[in-house]
Amino acid sequence: MFNQKLFRANVLAYFGANASEVEELLAYNHNVFNCNNFNHPINFPLPPEAHVSAWEKYALEARDIGAFETLKQRLVQFRFPIKASISQTIPYNAATRKGMSVDGMAEATGLVLQQPDKLQLFVHQSLAGAIPVLLAGNREDFVSLVQALAMRNEPLPVSASMGACTISGFNNWDRIRAFRQQWETRNAGNCSESRWKEEFQRIKSQKELYQDRLIILSDGPYSNVSASDMGLEETEWLRYSLTIRLEHECTHYFTRRMFNSMRNNMLDELIADYRGIVAACGYYRADWFLRFLGLESFPNYREGGRLENYRGQPPLSDGAFKILQALLKTAAENLECFDSEHVDELINSNIQPLMLMSLTYLTLEELASAEANIRIQKTLEKLQKSL
Repeated sequence: MFNQKLFRANVLAYFGANASEVEELLAYNHNVFNCNNFNHPINFPLPPEAHVSAWEKYALEARDIGAFETLKQRLVQFRFPIKASISQTIPYNAATRKGMSVDGMAEATGLVLQQPDKLQLFVHQSLAGAIPVLLAGNREDFVSLVQALAMRNEPLPVSASMGACTISGFNNWDRIRAFRQQWETRNAGNCSESRWKEEFQRIKSQKELYQDRLIILSDGPYSNVSASDMGLEETEWLRYSLTIRLEHECTHYFTRRMFNSMRNNMLDELIADYRGIVAACGYYRADWFLRFLGLESFPNYREGGRLENYRGQPPLSDGAFKILQALLKTAAENLECFDSEHVDELINSNIQPLMLMSLTYLTLEELASAEANIRIQKTLEKLQKSL
């Protein structure tokens, strides 16, 4: 019987890890994807989540009055500025956590964007289903949007190599108000404030009714890598960057919906960048992935590369971090080899989600091993048969 942990430990030892580094990396690279045995057909793309219909309406409205004006009327976070400690104030919590009206609140001076007219809102059809996307017109506005929706309007730092963010689980009080209006219509004559409070307590556990998920994108170069470093023209690289960034985030959305996991971990990043690069180029390029991480001159690591954002908690020791770099280089090269050998098959839109699923079944050590090609192949074939 296959002992995965022993296999992984042997791979790590082959790459030069000592006993303590093996233990560190076994923990860091532990695969937490909930890969249940899928034994029934799954249709891709997945059906949209409940919040998408509301965002489709927002997108239609944005065509007339602009995305920023639309969202200021819908999202309470857009009614507050980015300001230190604002999330600790009573008015902010009353508005964002209790749905109180911001009218008359002195603190609700509004979110400020540098180029609000360039903010774009659209609904993207991904393999995991439709998902709302906000595309900022410049870097400063991207940071402000992330701070507003992911950091509760606090001016917390956003890494320069971060160009996208998936927002999950924020309360959309516009949807709650719409739900209340429908409820009042159904219960005309018996819809007092006290009755509504009872109803709201009943639906609080049904988070799909009021909590949303969306993607925020910047329009800059992917992973803060310049066009000249990529050997491309500026406009061409920005076009590639947008595709990679969008599909990268949609892959995190895919693993969240399929396997109930979306982590700041290098296995997740390897899978997401694989999808993004293939979507942009039509095939996988390990050299692009390694440059995005800061490993283009391996074994040297470029300080400021994206890899340092995924060192883990607690952070990997220097020795384990070096082994992780070697694993990633070999795994990326193995993945490029597999992709090039099967490119005609993998271009099929029905196979693409199964390829992503195959990668989630494996560990970084397996992908960096001499058996990577055959392990991917067997996993993919198994999924094709079962799904």
